[in-house]
Amino acid sequence: MGYVPAGYATVNPFIITNDAQHLSQFLQAVFGAQAVEAAHTLDTDGLWLHSEFKLGDSTVMVVDRKPDWPWTPSFLQIYVADVAQTLQTAVANGATIVTEPTPIFGELFSRILDPWHNLWWVYQVLEAEPTWESSSSEGDSWDTESPELSYIHTTLMEFMPRLAQPKAQ
Repeated sequence: MGYVPAGYATVNPFIITNDAQHLSQFLQAVFGAQAVEAAHTLDTDGLWLHSEFKLGDSTVMVVDRKPDWPWTPSFLQIYVADVAQTLQTAVANGATIVTEPTPIFGELFSRILDPWHNLWWVYQVLEAEPTWESSSSEGDSWDTESPELSYIHTTLMEFMPRLAQPKAQ
């Protein structure tokens, strides 16, 4: 797409968080994010006004939440080379596994909650062409006939009502 600047995707997420500096360290340790140092900007109050990280072919912006801004968790999908290794590193860096690795539609799927309470959908491609086969047609309810789909659905439905702002550090 000619109207998207080099180094950016069509959609680039912002993560607004408490303690952006430590979240950036998590992104680098767990996902191999590369900081774009030239984009790092501090506000007059010392909080991060803007920062950018390259994750594969995507750019993620991370900023500090101001004291009067509402808490807004991010929900992010990421593809990784090795789900098991990613989860191991994430847990070692304070993340919690919400959905254990589950094979589905030619991919290995998991969810983690980072220490700042952002929820990550973590995928590893297992097949060259993922298979999105389903017995339900568009508009039907979620098909939980398979144990894998049922588990994936249940872990999200049980987790989301408990998602809350992290305690001050």
